[in-house]
Amino acid sequence: MGKRTIIPFGPQHPVLPEPVHLDLVIEDEKVVEAIPSIGFIHRGLEKLVEKKEYTEMVYVIERICGICSFGHGWGYCGAVENAMGIQIPERAEAMRTIWHELSRLHSHLLWLGLLADGFGFDSLFMHCWRIRETILDILEETTGGRVIFSVCKVGGIRKDVDNDYLKGIVEKLHAIEDDIRSLTTVFMNDTSVKNRLCGVGVLSKEEALDLCTVGPMARASGIELDMRVGTPSYQKLGFEPIVRTEGDCYARCAVRIGEIFQSIELIEKAVEEMPDGPIEVAVKGNVEGEATFRLEQPRGGAFYYAKGFEKGTKFLERMRVRTPTNMNIPAMTKMLQGCDLADVPMIVLTIDPCISCTER
Repeated sequence: MGKRTIIPFGPQHPVLPEPVHLDLVIEDEKVVEAIPSIGFIHRGLEKLVEKKEYTEMVYVIERICGICSFGHGWGYCGAVENAMGIQIPERAEAMRTIWHELSRLHSHLLWLGLLADGFGFDSLFMHCWRIRETILDILEETTGGRVIFSVCKVGGIRKDVDNDYLKGIVEKLHAIEDDIRSLTTVFMNDTSVKNRLCGVGVLSKEEALDLCTVGPMARASGIELDMRVGTPSYQKLGFEPIVRTEGDCYARCAVRIGEIFQSIELIEKAVEEMPDGPIEVAVKGNVEGEATFRLEQPRGGAFYYAKGFEKGTKFLERMRVRTPTNMNIPAMTKMLQGCDLADVPMIVLTIDPCISCTER
């Protein structure tokens, strides 16, 4: 029997985009156990509902994570709107859907670049981020921001976008589609890439169900779980989740690549069917009830809970966010058991960890 050693992995590591920390119990070159440690960047954001009015809290919630910022804003507003019984206009719902899919595009392209960097393919990394700049430019032109957008509000959205300009966005996306296809062909077909991804970090469908995985992690293991299926704005667009059955790092990469092209199609359909009308409704009174809202973030399903005081005030009594990385960490530790030490970065990267989301 080989000698067991504990190797600290993170929170600062060249491969990691986020400060995740793992104590890896190693026997020879195999990982016997992975013990996660959390709390390095806890910021107490949920506690701020006691000091920020519910209409202002959306600015705080967006700062849970820079990559998922729009989705967090939508999720918070959706929970508060449900608690207050507010129905936002159809145009506002459609615009939220478009911005959310643009956020998914830039998140997945960012992740593909980080994955390429993880296995040493630096030129591929740079090309992924080069294309991502086009998505960020569109977000900046339509919302005013590249990281924090502040365009969602309780009752609708703060800015409208002209229909002709929306058609121009679709043209820009089609213009970069060939570049994206060339890049993703490398991820799917290059022998050196497949050697690093195929058969690595396998998570069976049964294990994924038992460990309650969400997002591309679940769908890569054959589980048809996507919060967009039950979202009215996506149902109108005929959305169907992308699913693989292999359950390895390659499958998780393939699911995200498929979702990139799917997001472009969803944006095009949303623009074609964009309704006219107002972008917000008047919001009066305080939050007295409680409600939840579910949303499919780029990393997986997120759950939002908002509760007002019994007598109603301008502050919330409780605000809670359950993020996808929080759900996928148990599956990550399971996949690390028995893997080669050299494969640890790949497995960690393929859950697309967002520790900022997890530690609020």
